[in-house]
Amino acid sequence: MARPLGPVRLRRTSPGTIIVGLCLVLVILYLLVSPSAPDFSAARKATAALHPLSPPTSPFRKSSAVGGKSGPPPVTRYNLNNVTITNDPVANRENVLVLTPMARFYQGYWDNLLKLSYPHELITLGFILPKTKEGNAATIELQKQIAKIQKHGLEKERFKSIIILRQDIDPPIPSQDESERHKMANQKARRAAMAKARNSLLFTTLGPDTSWVLWLDADIIETPPTLIQDLASHSKPLTVPNCFQRFYNDEKKAMDERPYDFNNWQDSPTAQELASKMGKDDILLEGYADMATYRALMAYMYEAGADIHTEVPLDGVGGTALLVKAEVHRDGAMFPAFPFYHLIETEGFAKMAKRLGWQATGLPNYKVYHYNE
Repeated sequence: MARPLGPVRLRRTSPGTIIVGLCLVLVILYLLVSPSAPDFSAARKATAALHPLSPPTSPFRKSSAVGGKSGPPPVTRYNLNNVTITNDPVANRENVLVLTPMARFYQGYWDNLLKLSYPHELITLGFILPKTKEGNAATIELQKQIAKIQKHGLEKERFKSIIILRQDIDPPIPSQDESERHKMANQKARRAAMAKARNSLLFTTLGPDTSWVLWLDADIIETPPTLIQDLASHSKPLTVPNCFQRFYNDEKKAMDERPYDFNNWQDSPTAQELASKMGKDDILLEGYADMATYRALMAYMYEAGADIHTEVPLDGVGGTALLVKAEVHRDGAMFPAFPFYHLIETEGFAKMAKRLGWQATGLPNYKVYHYNE
């Protein structure tokens, strides 16, 4: 027998519940009509590599295999005529390859790299480190920093891809201390080894969609955040800023700065005459009193307060910070590990590029800073 229903008591809704409900409705409406934030992940997926044989500068994501078997390698065609290299690389979404030979890890280098304002989703980083005690320590620290930014950093801070190579050749000198590195007697062997490292790094990482290559030494700890845009705005085949070093001046009792990279120069008749009397395996070196070349050094062309975009033609360049159009490297310009017109490494690279029809340009009033040991 059914039980008769008694009077039903309706529970009153509290004002607080109504307010919370209205707030939720407003939030949902805001999310539906508000403009969405830039989708960096979509841009990355669009350029992601589909196969291990794809270019190393494309971020690789494994595809799920069907039936335990992966598909055949793809046949991919690249039209390099579609790769733009312009004076406005941000607007044209041009890919930049930042290459750094690294023997020691400097936190200042990494912090400065993260401050670059060029869109990180367009930047590929490439490193090569020696298999030495110092190189192993640098690799461990580098990997820690990479994990922080690539795994746990904001999407806009993450780089397009990062490549780490280990160098098998024996180090030419026992120590990477600045005094040991710059001894005149060590230069030929040291710079030949550096040239091999640069070439290995370049040939392994240069992809078909790369527009620019920025060579940035591991001990460059301070640059303008707009470094890439500023150098690219000159639209020159090779563009190099002036490298200085901050230090404490005991005479002035204050911080000061001094020129550092003397490999950016304009040739001289004296240097050419010295070269004409050298043996085929001898090299010219810059910045040593025992080999006075009387070249015009860009390090001494700096003018305080002058236009930072002032240009000068150069015959030799250093590699502390050097922006190169990718087509220069694709044409075959590399870093000779042997005497090339009595020049080696970066200076030999400038000579080789010039022989291929590419002129180097220096910016004497645009400064970057080297670590002071």
